[in-house]
Amino acid sequence: MVHSIELLFDGETEATIRGLWEALAAAGIPSQAPAGRPHVTLAVADRIAEEADAALRPLTERLPLRCAVGASLLLGRSNAILARLIVPTAELLGFHAEVHRLCGEHLAPAPAPTSLPGQWTPHVTLARRVGGPALSRALRIAGRPALLEGSFAALRHWNGEKKVDYLIG
Repeated sequence: MVHSIELLFDGETEATIRGLWEALAAAGIPSQAPAGRPHVTLAVADRIAEEADAALRPLTERLPLRCAVGASLLLGRSNAILARLIVPTAELLGFHAEVHRLCGEHLAPAPAPTSLPGQWTPHVTLARRVGGPALSRALRIAGRPALLEGSFAALRHWNGEKKVDYLIG
């Protein structure tokens, strides 16, 4: 199971995203509800040493960090992942690069290529395995509101093996 470093939304933004999850589930689309917490993944590896948390602690002084949840997007091919783009501002891209600079040596065996600066697509996942006739319905539900202004309020280390998160800072 993987480990990840993630940004968590403020309460109001999280509630809006959870509302999208619930609307998708009510429409029979396999959403992220009820498990999990809305987040944006910054770094992914098979293992992330505990030392990464201490290395990242100074970054939490830059929170809250403004964010805009933008357009819907599909990741993958058939049975895609439905997500909403997090508009990649210079501030967010800089924060992401700093996460990798500070904790890169603690990611083993190496960070997932799709999480690296220059290859990363910031997004929040809404549903998985979306395809066929459910796709247009899912896109209609996921696209409202068209733009959601909010902020990232916390940084966490997710341990996928233990299914435990550790707030950093």
